[in-house]
Amino acid sequence: MRIMRLLAVVFFISFLTASSQASILLDKVVAVVNQEVITWSELYKSMESDASPQLREMKDEEKRKIFKENEAAYLETLINVKLQLQEAKTLGIGVSDDELKEGIENIKKKYGMSDSAFLDSLKKEGFTMDEYKRRLREQIVISKVVNQEIRSKVVVSEGDIQKYLDQNKAMNDTGEAYRISQILFKKPKSEGEKAAVEEKAAAVLQKLKEGQPFAELAKQYSEDTTAAAGGSLGLVKKSQMMKEFVAATAAMKPGEVSAPFWTERGLHIIKLDEVVAPKDPNEIREEARTAVVNNIFADRYKAWIKALREKAYIEIRL
Repeated sequence: MRIMRLLAVVFFISFLTASSQASILLDKVVAVVNQEVITWSELYKSMESDASPQLREMKDEEKRKIFKENEAAYLETLINVKLQLQEAKTLGIGVSDDELKEGIENIKKKYGMSDSAFLDSLKKEGFTMDEYKRRLREQIVISKVVNQEIRSKVVVSEGDIQKYLDQNKAMNDTGEAYRISQILFKKPKSEGEKAAVEEKAAAVLQKLKEGQPFAELAKQYSEDTTAAAGGSLGLVKKSQMMKEFVAATAAMKPGEVSAPFWTERGLHIIKLDEVVAPKDPNEIREEARTAVVNNIFADRYKAWIKALREKAYIEIRL
């Protein structure tokens, strides 16, 4: 009986050892960052949760291929996250339960979500509430340490702002701007073909008058490169527009569609989506200030991460 018990103990220990080894093989360590490890499952879970909706909808085989191609680059991102969290811990920076709760409430408020809708959203994203809280806590901690160590130390002078404006003269154009969409019929090679183009444009204009969506007709009939985007030209400064466009928009209100008109490029039908009022010089200066701050921050953040990596022990095992 004693021998049987001993054999049972030996078998049990062997079973535990084998199970432990199997777990390590199934979830291997892909990186060591100082005293912490990053596992294969942690890497892929993060890649999955940060994937775009288009990537998530792909077949598993295609998705795994893309993940495999990008795992080394994404691992570098996770290493940087670990280093920032470790630096925050060294500096005594943390997040209280009240701050975490407030963060969750702000997110629900921002997207107008009820408690049940929020939980449904987490489920669709593949998160449990505990997993989401852990990730949010980490994001808040990183935000705090970055603000303390970098962002709060960025100082911008009026000279810096003026220098930026001098280097980016397009920002100084405070004139009126328009969001415009167009349907373009390219200029024919001969004058004799003009009538056929005008007839085609008239037929499209009639469809617009009947209530058919401009974007759909642009995708179907426009011969411009913007057709795939529903004809959208984006935001266009009045000072940069051709004189024919200026004349066409002069009598238009947002939402209205123009009669067909010719330019050197061809025959256009345009829709005025929005009129953007001229910017105040102070508003432009604030935009320049923000751009300068962001540029300085980006450079200093990159240097800070580099310094954290240089003083850390990092071992990559991919």
